[in-house]
Amino acid sequence: MSTPTSPLDRRTFIQGAGTLAAASLTAAPSLAAAQESAAGDAELRVALIGCGGRGTGACRQALNTGNTRLVAMADAFPDRMEESLSSITAAHPEAVDVPNERKFVGFDAFKKAIDEDVDVVILTTPPGFRPEHFDYAVSKGKHIFMEKPVAVDGPGIRMVMEAAAVAKEKKLCVGVGLQRHHSFKYQDTVRAIEDGAIGKPVSLRVYWNSGGVWVKPRKPQWNEMQYQMRNWYYFNWLCGDHIVEQHIHNLDVGNWIMGKTPMKAVGMGGRQVRKGAEHGEIYDHHAVEYIYDDGTRMHSQCRHQKQVWSSVSEHVHGSGGTCNVGAGRIETYGGDKWRFEGKDSDAYQREHDVLFEAIRTGREHNEAIRGAEATMTAILGRMATYTGRAITWDEALNSTRLLRPDGELTWNTIPRSLPGSDGLYPIPTPGVYKID
Repeated sequence: MSTPTSPLDRRTFIQGAGTLAAASLTAAPSLAAAQESAAGDAELRVALIGCGGRGTGACRQALNTGNTRLVAMADAFPDRMEESLSSITAAHPEAVDVPNERKFVGFDAFKKAIDEDVDVVILTTPPGFRPEHFDYAVSKGKHIFMEKPVAVDGPGIRMVMEAAAVAKEKKLCVGVGLQRHHSFKYQDTVRAIEDGAIGKPVSLRVYWNSGGVWVKPRKPQWNEMQYQMRNWYYFNWLCGDHIVEQHIHNLDVGNWIMGKTPMKAVGMGGRQVRKGAEHGEIYDHHAVEYIYDDGTRMHSQCRHQKQVWSSVSEHVHGSGGTCNVGAGRIETYGGDKWRFEGKDSDAYQREHDVLFEAIRTGREHNEAIRGAEATMTAILGRMATYTGRAITWDEALNSTRLLRPDGELTWNTIPRSLPGSDGLYPIPTPGVYKID
């Protein structure tokens, strides 16, 4: 097995061709080359929907791609918007033009920002809002970058898939924040597996075991909706649980290697450490076995617990060897070794470079189906751990259980999950929880 050539000479390959709606077939050129190839290099006007940390970072990366300008912003909270605007302006003072009349706040703010004279929208709110926002942006003919995950339940996934088909018909470019697909190291390593470097994959192991993420303490002036929106990571209608919000990356790599999605999942999970009222209703650990139609198993772990073994990685065992995908390292049973030795890309930046180059050149680029399938894989795992039974892909995808509250959302809307007299939220119980 040969050492990869320089990343500058590399071309991307079709990534998991069986699961993509429309893959990007070539690597993004350098910024200068992209600008030379763009017809007139017209300015691309951007709207940011969701002004948290990831949205702020994504917008800064979008503005790094060339002749772009941020002209509209939307968020549920004005303070988050102002913090985001300040950060983006500090990094790109020449590329920001967001007067007060193009700052929109509230649950319907996304529509007002998308309705502005913009070419590209960045969707980075909590994922529970993603299906509606994506569907509306597609209906308005906008190019889109949306963060993962793209939904939190089966109805949301079906909405995204339907909108993805419309986006393809309209020739809209869609990027999804599964940035490993834009890493040179991941691309070359997966290509080596596809070329037979470890023989036929027979099992996979994927992990996102870490100490957990932030918590937003409740303030006395917040009602229940305001608290859940501020502390969104811990409520399934907004986040989907950390198996969906974080572990999606590793599950997506497994699907990429297999070239398909699993047909069934079984698993277990619960709360042992992060189980206070501030941790809402989500689990702090999940262990899932995904079964593909050829019998291959993907063994999945994700955990939010401190002072224990941690790993964020993907591993493949084949008939002829093993691979640590994220490390770019392969060992065959015959003793041969291969390692990625080129310079890796900044995958977070490159996913925007590829998207904006496609918009400028008219090249087909639609990652929405891949994003939906990766998200559905994570949701399938959550359903398996919450119910404690085997769940098929079709059951999960066709579930009618909608996690968000019914009706139009306002600050006075009552969420489905509410704390008891002890301040604790009901926790999904295996054997009792239903997916509908």
